[in-house]
Amino acid sequence: MDNNPERYYAEQDKLKAAIEKRHGKTVEQLYNEREKRTNDAINLEVPDRIPLSLNADPCQFTDVKQSAAYYDPVAYKNATRYITVEFEPDLCNAGLPNSGAAWEALGVTNRLWPGGNLPEDYEYQYLEKEFLKADEYDMFFNDPTDFMIRRFFPRMYTALEPLANLPPLGLTMSGFEGLTSMLVSPEFMKAAKAIETAGLETRKFRETIGDSYGDLSYLGFPPFFGLLGASGIGGAPFDSVSSFLRGMQGSMMDMFRRPEKLLKLCDYILDTRIAQAKAPGLDSHGNRIRVGMPLWRGDKSFMSKQQFERFYWPGLKRALQAVIDLGCIPIPFFEAEFGERLERLLELPKGKVVVSIEYVDLKNAREILKDHHCLFVRGPFSLQKASCREVIDCYKDMFDRYGKGGGIIFNIRIPDTATVEETRGMLDEIRDYIRY
Repeated sequence: MDNNPERYYAEQDKLKAAIEKRHGKTVEQLYNEREKRTNDAINLEVPDRIPLSLNADPCQFTDVKQSAAYYDPVAYKNATRYITVEFEPDLCNAGLPNSGAAWEALGVTNRLWPGGNLPEDYEYQYLEKEFLKADEYDMFFNDPTDFMIRRFFPRMYTALEPLANLPPLGLTMSGFEGLTSMLVSPEFMKAAKAIETAGLETRKFRETIGDSYGDLSYLGFPPFFGLLGASGIGGAPFDSVSSFLRGMQGSMMDMFRRPEKLLKLCDYILDTRIAQAKAPGLDSHGNRIRVGMPLWRGDKSFMSKQQFERFYWPGLKRALQAVIDLGCIPIPFFEAEFGERLERLLELPKGKVVVSIEYVDLKNAREILKDHHCLFVRGPFSLQKASCREVIDCYKDMFDRYGKGGGIIFNIRIPDTATVEETRGMLDEIRDYIRY
């Protein structure tokens, strides 16, 4: 894939003209048709057919490596544009690229990414670490800012380790000048240089990649959701604690050893987010913004139902309601099997949430939520190793058994070995079958 920005943007108008010629409609008309189809499903109405999004890896269909998402942003968004134009989903996904050079400069300790500390064709990985120790809850509550600067950042970033040598910042009332000799030490000068490098690399990366979703909207493809956390609320606060502060082991032990402090921390995180959140308003097409909310610790493989009711659901419910109150559509991604826990979503206003579930939950979710929330159904992971015919048969079966009556969106999993032509034909057959 070409990584020249000028040629990338020069192709936009050519692609637009080709799309309009192919369909006999303007890209604006196509965008509105796809958006209406999606909003009908979200509003529990019956669209012309089930809206589709794709679980497609742009690297599968191009010569782009996974590392491009971190080191070659133009090539990466060129690849995402290519598969979007080729496969024409109703809802597009431009990925979540980040600057690998910035992460390298800071010495990130809790992420592994292709082209950095992983080979260029590996998938991104997250490493949980205990950045908040069991005996540091009170330290955090007494002065969260001081904790983040002198404990959290030095532990998360090797380049910022000198910050751990700072005195308590709340006791520097005698004046800042007392710190200046420390701040010009070789260790702090090195840290300052790392911050400068990371900042410049991040700015360069963002300016280079531009507005990927805007580029796809220009060609007639609405985004499934805006940037994750676009509302500022985030997902379940328990997930933030267990992944970014205490780690899974620490947070699981805290449910037994220090439950009140764990709950207090969850409340603090969510209270702070809600207080700082701002309503983003409508998008450039006048539609409500859809907000993706990844979730990963509330299912029965991590906690009992009683623990879910005490530690997970209250924070998640408040977060979902806060996103709704800001005028957005939250899309919580329920990983693994949630089963009867999905009943809790009935406590939220009707037609205000898109519930993203794994295929294994489809039967129960349809029975529980059919007349209350739209379902975004992710096909089984096994389809990635299946044939295109098996994928077609799977989605036809889902439509026959659970798809009637609206209120559902399909996420299509693409087989790992499928070609562009095979994928295009597969999607065409699925689209033709799932019409109302």
